[in-house]
Amino acid sequence: MRAGMQAVTIALAALASATYATAQTVDEIVAKHLAARGGREALAAVKTLRLSGHATAGPGREAIVRREIARPGKIRTEFVFQGTTGVYAWDGSQGWRVSPLDGSLDAEPLPEDEAATSAEQADIEGPLVDWKAKGHKVELVGTAPLPGGPAHELKVTLKSGAVRRVFVDAATGFIVRTESTRRVRGHDVALDTDFGDYRKTNGVAFPYSIEGSARGRPNRLRIVVDSVEVNPKLDESRFKMPPR
Repeated sequence: MRAGMQAVTIALAALASATYATAQTVDEIVAKHLAARGGREALAAVKTLRLSGHATAGPGREAIVRREIARPGKIRTEFVFQGTTGVYAWDGSQGWRVSPLDGSLDAEPLPEDEAATSAEQADIEGPLVDWKAKGHKVELVGTAPLPGGPAHELKVTLKSGAVRRVFVDAATGFIVRTESTRRVRGHDVALDTDFGDYRKTNGVAFPYSIEGSARGRPNRLRIVVDSVEVNPKLDESRFKMPPR
């Protein structure tokens, strides 16, 4: 009898292990993430997007932030700080900026690394949804014990060759953290970004809390999204670089 019970216990353990392993596949994780965002149909219905909020980097350092995205692959991000407006944009093939804090009041082409970042951020669904069709590669690294609970750690190699670490909450399916290395003013900087407070607009979930920092540095940039508009009318000229 004891031997029989041991066999049943082993069989149940093996079944549980197999079920757990199946749930850990990349396809399963991405499917859960897609469902959490609202599903393929709801995401595909988003043709344009406007997010408005404010960013805080410390006492007296607050900016109004607006991001506009339009398919296919266009994005414009504005920061209003102390009466000046900075713009970083990608029109689908070319990036440009107006950066008063860098002493530039006229539109100028974005450096190659910043242009690549803007192009990446123009993907409304994000890198996980339809990653194969987009030419990306996604690998499961393991489970990470984040403060909010365990998360699936994915290594995402973009079509461009850039590598991102994407952490998908095991319970909710939402992306809760990304880790990346960016080129900032000629230097490689490791950046960690946390996402939270997901809410739905037109059936699609968006994070309303975004916090980022350079790894190893105490300062953090916190962005609070105040409103999300799905399918607002966006003029094509918003994304085009003005004449110099």
